[in-house]
Amino acid sequence: MCPLPSHESLVAELREVRRRGLPGLRHCTRDALREAATAAGLCTGPDDEQTGIEELLGAAVRRLAGGRPVRDDDSSDPLARAAAHSFGIFAARRGVPGTDRRKAAAAVYGVTTERFRKSQEHDVVAELAAAVLAIAREAGVRQQADGVAELTAPVTEVPPVHTVPPARTAPPAGGFPGRRPAVRPVAAGAAAPAGRITVRVCPIEEVRDVDILVSSENTYLEMSKTFRPTVSGALRRAAALRDASGEIVDDVLSRELGVWLRTHGRSGRPVRPGTVIATSSGALAAQGVRRIHHAAIATPVGGGDRYHVSPAVLGEVVRTSFELARHESEFLSLPMSSICFPLLGAGRGGLPVETVARRLLDAVRAELHRDPSWSVLMVTPEESHARLLTAASSAP
Repeated sequence: MCPLPSHESLVAELREVRRRGLPGLRHCTRDALREAATAAGLCTGPDDEQTGIEELLGAAVRRLAGGRPVRDDDSSDPLARAAAHSFGIFAARRGVPGTDRRKAAAAVYGVTTERFRKSQEHDVVAELAAAVLAIAREAGVRQQADGVAELTAPVTEVPPVHTVPPARTAPPAGGFPGRRPAVRPVAAGAAAPAGRITVRVCPIEEVRDVDILVSSENTYLEMSKTFRPTVSGALRRAAALRDASGEIVDDVLSRELGVWLRTHGRSGRPVRPGTVIATSSGALAAQGVRRIHHAAIATPVGGGDRYHVSPAVLGEVVRTSFELARHESEFLSLPMSSICFPLLGAGRGGLPVETVARRLLDAVRAELHRDPSWSVLMVTPEESHARLLTAASSAP
């Protein structure tokens, strides 16, 4: 079990992080936070240290809320809401100056900023430090209890991951200018049998006979342009309905997302990171795909030129997508039992592939442990990334 820092050292570092905000984390003293994140299994070295600490703080805030997602309304615990504002855990607060974050946190309690600074803020920081320690301590206890047993657990406990080489593909009769031809696999594979995970090397738009494909979107649920080499752009392109000349006549996925945004009063406004919205599959229905789940994971920063993806949101997306899938299967009378995930956040989101693989696999395994009737396909067009997925599946 990794050594744990003291509560006092965490409080001191959290005060500095609160002042600078998460974007300034690299400039803060963070020895205690690093120790806690390492003990919790959220970081392994300098490369993922900052994302691991951010994930730890997000998990600690959720712990303050009783383990539920934190919303900025009366449904969430005020201490958790104040912590989310204070430290910029809410996506809209991430890059906000410390004085403004403190003002928003004070508003949760209905007090002045100065009153909050002298009173409630001390409790927020102390309770957050205690939650960080609890998460790290519990992770250490689990690791000691599991030992090597996790590696040899039954399939229903820890599903094995199988890597399948790229299928042979045949080019279509035609193609569309300015894009890669929409190839159709001759022997396209589906997901593994129920309760298991398959890793397959192929672009997600070529997947066949899997009920649900998961797409990564920004928090405004604006899909990538059809010419972009992204998961979102590829699925938007492949699902669009075209006329005989190849011209798009119905941009199905983007249109249905637009309807959802207008219906829910979110046009031009971001949704909470981790939100998952379902649409039909458009032209992909011909490949046996029933639904597309659009996961809002990327928060635009720097005027929209870059995106931030928190590792913590990946597990939430997996859980939400499975929950939505079960709901749709029941209430839409769709007999769905398979789902496909790409490496969410490893593209323009900038997360290391190793981090994405570990977070997704952990969350998928938890869902299959809860409901082994589902099968899961994980896809990537890069063989090296598939090897990392396989390696992550066998990591202790």
